[in-house]
Amino acid sequence: MIVKSTEPWEFLHSIQRNIINADRWFKSNSLLLNMDKTHLLQFCTKIGQIMDLEVHYENKQITAVNNIKFLGLIIDSTLSWKQHIDSIILKLNRACFAIRQVKPYMALEALKTIYFSYFHSIVTYGIIFWGNSVHSQYIFKIQKRMIRLIANLGVRDSCRCVFKELGILPLYSQYL
Repeated sequence: MIVKSTEPWEFLHSIQRNIINADRWFKSNSLLLNMDKTHLLQFCTKIGQIMDLEVHYENKQITAVNNIKFLGLIIDSTLSWKQHIDSIILKLNRACFAIRQVKPYMALEALKTIYFSYFHSIVTYGIIFWGNSVHSQYIFKIQKRMIRLIANLGVRDSCRCVFKELGILPLYSQYL
């Protein structure tokens, strides 16, 4: 649920009321609200301040967090997507390593298949949310490194034409 207010007491009251309503809905549908998995994430601007609140329900404190993983996306309080992109970078570097290891034994078509099944699937998940982030440039650099690896290009060689030859969209085109 989303609650908005600039007044701390009003904000706290709205949160409490929404938790009670959610818990009531859960109980009426024979479900349980797991308070250990319920967290408070306050969104604010980079210069804004997060309110220092302690939210309790049924003698349990709801943990305030700066980021949370939701359906595989790490959402932070400023929606900068930095932590999510950092987690993607780790996965993509592993994919680069895997392709580098099998490259001597594979044909170009097999490498493209591995690219699309491993690398591309990681990049495209949730790109609609994080693709416009300033931090996405790091993902694009890894994508270019992967293209150069597949096409046997040097570190400084342009890979603009190779994207087209391989039938792979650059990160920003995928976002659009």
